Amino acid sequence: MLEEEYLSHDALSLATLIARGEVTELEVLNCAKQIYEKNNPKLNAVITDMWEEAHRAIETELPRGQLQGVPMPLKDLGQYYKGVVTSNGSKLFANNIADHDSTLVQRYKAAGIILSGKTNSPEFGLATTTEPVLHGPSKNPWSHKHSTGGSSGGAAAAVASGMFPVAHASDGGGSIRIPASCCGLFGLKPTRGRIPLGPTSLEGWGGLSTTHVISRSVRDSAVLLDISAGPEPGSPYHAPSTSRTFLSAVAEQPSSLKIALCVEPFNGAQVCAEVSELTLKQAKELENLGHHIEIMENPFTPEIVRDSHGTLAICHIGAMLNAKQQLLGRSINEKDVERVTWNNYQSSMQVTGPQYAAAVGQVQRHGQMCATIFEKYDLIFTPTMACLPPKLGALDTMSPDTDTYLSLLYQMIGFTALFNDTGNPAVSVPLAVSESGLPVGCQLIGKFGDEGLLLSVSQQLYEAGLFRLPKALQGKSPLH
Repeated sequence: MLEEEYLSHDALSLATLIARGEVTELEVLNCAKQIYEKNNPKLNAVITDMWEEAHRAIETELPRGQLQGVPMPLKDLGQYYKGVVTSNGSKLFANNIADHDSTLVQRYKAAGIILSGKTNSPEFGLATTTEPVLHGPSKNPWSHKHSTGGSSGGAAAAVASGMFPVAHASDGGGSIRIPASCCGLFGLKPTRGRIPLGPTSLEGWGGLSTTHVISRSVRDSAVLLDISAGPEPGSPYHAPSTSRTFLSAVAEQPSSLKIALCVEPFNGAQVCAEVSELTLKQAKELENLGHHIEIMENPFTPEIVRDSHGTLAICHIGAMLNAKQQLLGRSINEKDVERVTWNNYQSSMQVTGPQYAAAVGQVQRHGQMCATIFEKYDLIFTPTMACLPPKLGALDTMSPDTDTYLSLLYQMIGFTALFNDTGNPAVSVPLAVSESGLPVGCQLIGKFGDEGLLLSVSQQLYEAGLFRLPKALQGKSPLH
């Protein structure tokens, strides 16, 4: 298989070629490795290769699943592959070799997927850029001077450069959608409880975090949702069941929808004028497709949005670090972690039980408010980020300048984090490019449990020729 042919296929079409006997699993894997060897030294997207594990999987005969023989990397955060390090982007976990497979990894393997590496992530997924001290920065294939976003930045760079057609990712405040936006890709955050996170930990950040993939095609995201969805024993949340597959939803033509448009960040951050302008332009494209757009003012209180989400996130990081202290038999100090992590840890130790309970209650009220919005609208449409992809170094996790750091962080999560609070499914769609040549994603949010509608509308946008994919993938239809 030649590189050009490999790049012309998404995961589903690669699996079809393998099933037909037109190409072997080993040929596909070798092609992925060739592109990896050419691009990864420049991008630092994959920080742990798993080619030996991949070859062993082929030699032992892969299950005949929906994506048999398709190579895909795991994010180096929270998900475990037996015998491979999961560092969580931190030197505290640099030697953390897994003794089991995560539930999601088991499901990927059962589908015939060849897990082929671990992608770069910021320390504990706390940053909206992927520049951990332990592994160094991932670079954006669109511009090596710019961030891939975070925390699934390595995953996004791996897909945008053509190394893999799809990559595992996770999202606790925008960490699938933000990198998808920064790298011109499709990134779906599923409904809370749709995909299991266990068995080691059954929830992420008190229900804020979930997991899925970043992809080039809508249908790849859909089939991987079919593969991975469903509770595991002890799951604290259960997403509503569906009567159809998510892949079948991609083929459904959506009816005329009522869509709320909001270009005001929910957390009070400032939105870049160019981002706002591009989003309004793409809203017109939705109207051209037959949908009704109505401007919606932000109904949420910005300070409460910031505080409630932040309290839950930092407290769960604090609990994880306290557990690590017990394993180490010593106290963790500021030399063990990056400055931002240390500051968050110290802050978490000041949160009282009643304050944490109040934050949980507020997050739940956000879910109620969001449900009320969806009594009137079918979808919500926003920018994915309030700013363009920042330059590398702009979000310095070792900087003492907390105010500057938080200002940019809030811009990047201003449209995304709220829907981690509410649990609603949301997707970043690659619809625009700035004057400076950087990708700008637009976000669609659906009703709780309704990933299907998001997938069908996203596919409608793709078929209308509105996707602006990375250079390595331009002009290469993934729908063979």
